[in-house]
Amino acid sequence: MTATEDLSWYTNPGARAWQTTQLGGDAHTFHRGLPGYLPTPFVEISSLADELNVSKVFVKDESSRLGLPAFKILGASYAISRALSRRFGYADEALPLRELRDRLVDESVRLVAATDGNHGRAVAHVARDLGLPARIFYPASLTVAAKDAIAEEGAETVEMDTSYDELVAAASESAQSEGSGAVLIQDTAWPGYEEVPRWIVEGYSTLFAEADEQLLAVGIDRIDMVVVPVGVGSLAQAAVRHYRSNPHPPVILTVEAERAPALVASLHAGRSVSVPTTDTIMAGLNCGTPSAVAWPSLLAGVDAAVTVSEDESVAGVGRFAELGVDAGPCGAATLAGARRVLIDPVRRAQTLVPSDAVVLLFSTEGSAANPLPAPIVTVGVVPS
Repeated sequence: MTATEDLSWYTNPGARAWQTTQLGGDAHTFHRGLPGYLPTPFVEISSLADELNVSKVFVKDESSRLGLPAFKILGASYAISRALSRRFGYADEALPLRELRDRLVDESVRLVAATDGNHGRAVAHVARDLGLPARIFYPASLTVAAKDAIAEEGAETVEMDTSYDELVAAASESAQSEGSGAVLIQDTAWPGYEEVPRWIVEGYSTLFAEADEQLLAVGIDRIDMVVVPVGVGSLAQAAVRHYRSNPHPPVILTVEAERAPALVASLHAGRSVSVPTTDTIMAGLNCGTPSAVAWPSLLAGVDAAVTVSEDESVAGVGRFAELGVDAGPCGAATLAGARRVLIDPVRRAQTLVPSDAVVLLFSTEGSAANPLPAPIVTVGVVPS
């Protein structure tokens, strides 16, 4: 590492040659069986293609997913079903939630999770659907709207003025103290706690399977770049596992908040490291340590990683809104990240993205999931 190295930016030319296998499990089939399941919108935005000097830009819009304003319920629902199905002898199967609810009538079990917003709400939502109690730990810095949304799902809430990593530790200790009466549903992994995070990643695979089908439906048989936001890295792991099993994989660009650059710092170090974080409007990305399950795939399979500022995320929210896409700050981070890379000639050259590229942005939350705090007003221009 040199004194002049840009620590907000990382590239790995060797990622193009690395391949892996598809995620296991039957998550897409499981999700199709949920009441109200529909693929989320897949929108082509020509004006963004012009701005980014590429052929086409598509946005996968997760502002409304199974009754919630973010993608997280895909991982939470599948992992909860896998964890609870095991109690009834189904070690390798995710029972439908309706069947689980009937089986759980005589069971006493609580779901526990730590969250910086969307994951905890998703866990609480599924717990309510199953008739189970939930205990959700969240940081004091979480928006009032996000806190209220978790409480409205019927969860017991525990607020702590601490970092995300310390929240996770507190949730883990709480679940352990109840023994078999509680199940920790956490979307980050550490040594000894890896199975549930793997199931959560498998749950996210539905997002990418849908995108493949939607691309084919509009006559597109290739994609050149995908852009995903990163907190602990579980969604990015799902992206790597999905696209690196393709013989012609796209460039995978990850985007983090510059106030929580755990992945880009780890990539520069060549090993997983923890970084101090500070409050960010990209609350879902405010994580200080990559998931232990995700890290090996991210190190090998991510082509490029970039961080974005608060102002860039805010402006991304505004630009998406002008274009008819309802995005919160985490979802809009992908637009901000794409601009940081594709408009900069040096970074663009390093990623080898051609002018006829097809680019896919994953907007992972709607504004209802994580409203911009007052008095911030979105402006429809992302700073370059």
